[in-house]
Amino acid sequence: MSAIQGQRKLAAILTADVVGYSRLMATDESGTHARLKLVLAEVFRPVVKRNAGRIFKMMGDGALVEFASANEAVKCAVELQDLLDQGQQQSSPGEEIRMRIGISLGDVIVEGADLFGNGVNVAARMESLAEPGSICISGNLQEHLTSSDTFELIDLGPCQVKNIPQPVQVFEVSRKKNAAETSVKTPSFVQDIRFCETPDGVLIAYATIGEGPPVVSVSNWLTHLELDFQIPMRRELVRLLSTDNQIIRYDARGSGLSDRDIKDFSLDASVMDLTSVIDALGLQEVSLVGQSQGAAVAAAFAARNPDRVKKLVLCGGYARGRRMRGSKGQIAESDAFITMIKEGWGKELDAYVRMFGAFFMPDANAEQLSGFTNLQRRATPPENAASIQLAIDSIDISEELANVKAQTLVFHVREDARAPFEEGRRMAAAIPNARFVPLEGRNHVMLSSDPALQRFLSEVSKFLKD
Repeated sequence: MSAIQGQRKLAAILTADVVGYSRLMATDESGTHARLKLVLAEVFRPVVKRNAGRIFKMMGDGALVEFASANEAVKCAVELQDLLDQGQQQSSPGEEIRMRIGISLGDVIVEGADLFGNGVNVAARMESLAEPGSICISGNLQEHLTSSDTFELIDLGPCQVKNIPQPVQVFEVSRKKNAAETSVKTPSFVQDIRFCETPDGVLIAYATIGEGPPVVSVSNWLTHLELDFQIPMRRELVRLLSTDNQIIRYDARGSGLSDRDIKDFSLDASVMDLTSVIDALGLQEVSLVGQSQGAAVAAAFAARNPDRVKKLVLCGGYARGRRMRGSKGQIAESDAFITMIKEGWGKELDAYVRMFGAFFMPDANAEQLSGFTNLQRRATPPENAASIQLAIDSIDISEELANVKAQTLVFHVREDARAPFEEGRRMAAAIPNARFVPLEGRNHVMLSSDPALQRFLSEVSKFLKD
């Protein structure tokens, strides 16, 4: 793969970095350095060499690798992530070396042993879009791949990325479970998607992953069964819980793969959707995990069906929507947000991206915000989004919470701009014997870098196992 100084060439560029490296170093500098050094020597470098790659730059917690073949680049990335996953068995919780990987095909400039150019830049943007332990690739690289029995591609759609003028088509590389792998249970994320019909004739798409006691992830602000895993909070929850449970997810009416030509988005209709999914699976008792307005739906179902809910997990929730909190300012905020949805839905303009992001994930970078708004745009049309928002802001289950009998664990981020901390506190106080866990941070949709996310996942796992 050598070339003349200053010459241009086409290359597949892989970029990888360690997830949460600064946090790991702050917690245990010498231990983290030793673990990373071992991973680079025994995993990263040998895998790159086996797949005919060339490491042309090391960056402390990351690396840039050149490949002549798009297929070799993706094969290398899949093998790396598989081996890193297996290696986590020997690591204590919170000490794992995990990586994000991005790959792009593009024109690069040769400067000595180094490479520069658009191919390198786009690969870096793909890496920033990847979730911990995952791989994202650009559309132009996807066009050069042959079919494989080790992975499949999930189309994440066009994403506007930093310093790249035009949106870039992005695909996530979903690794297939290898029967020869370790016997330790790991989620394959192969979904069984089916449909059920509600009493008012709406088709609801639902999916199951894993085996064990049933845990329903209650649909909240705009889901899409095929795209949800690009949201760290949703992906990591499924990754964690599906090793010991059957995880049930569904797209509520009006969004994702469910029927979209809908008029009734009320709380009662949302509870009807949840009930229909549980009934379709023939389940008598379930545990529920509800986030954001999904917390109100979960709590309402638990209050109305006390014998059908074993455990209840609520995060970032509220019993009263904006319009029901007795404040003219909150009503005005609701009106403003609905107007913003109608006017700016799915637009890639920076102003709209920042405004949406400020409510949900104020600490997100430009790529994460763009990915989030892209998911919303693909999940539902603007008229549905506005109607759903109005229904959310009109929720009030305050009088029902006392009827919840299930063991309940309530989380809320202290500086949550989307759902005030006080509303989460009030919700926990109104549910008999609920345990309340305040989380530090300000992201309503927690990012993979949030320490609060790890606390949330750990507490939920222990709660459901007890």
